[in-house]
Amino acid sequence: MTTILVTGGTGKLGRPLVARLREDGQDVRVLSRRDPHHPVDLRKGQGLDAALAGVGTVVHCASSPMGGDAEAAGNLLAAAGRAGVEHLVYISIVGVDQVPYPYYRVKHQVERMAEESGIGWTVLRATQFHDLVRSVLRALGRPPVSATRAGSAVRPRPSRRRVPRADRASRTAASSPGRGSAGGPWALACSSNRSQAACSRS
Repeated sequence: MTTILVTGGTGKLGRPLVARLREDGQDVRVLSRRDPHHPVDLRKGQGLDAALAGVGTVVHCASSPMGGDAEAAGNLLAAAGRAGVEHLVYISIVGVDQVPYPYYRVKHQVERMAEESGIGWTVLRATQFHDLVRSVLRALGRPPVSATRAGSAVRPRPSRRRVPRADRASRTAASSPGRGSAGGPWALACSSNRSQAACSRS
């Protein structure tokens, strides 16, 4: 059995993904700066060679809107190439090639880096997490005024299941390289009224 390494394995997607992979009987290694066995700093590239020893698949969930994703991905891809990793799954966002936000541009850049790495790759584009939309609306909604950008839209992922993205990422980690999306495909135009959002399907 090959080892699957998950970056960002303690985050919102990484934690349920790791749990799901382990439920499926996979050998999983979680990448973290605080891990006692494999402490790694992705942005500095420290500890990657040891952490990737014996790894066949990497699921790259680690990301930060505060910056550093391209550097982290470059370090990870270089180390994965040296380690002979066969498959890299990169978790991206639906619309990164169309929406001109700086964070999205970097995510799209990392997609291209994965494609050009020489490693078998899969880009799985997920729609925004609902708690992100809630956080943005809360930040914009300071009573009695709430500001939203004209024509703003969110792409929800309707599901009755608790961790469908983790399920999809788990299946992707065990599959052949390729490209896919989890969510959509429709957009909802939203207007904010204090702390509540009213959305209509377009």
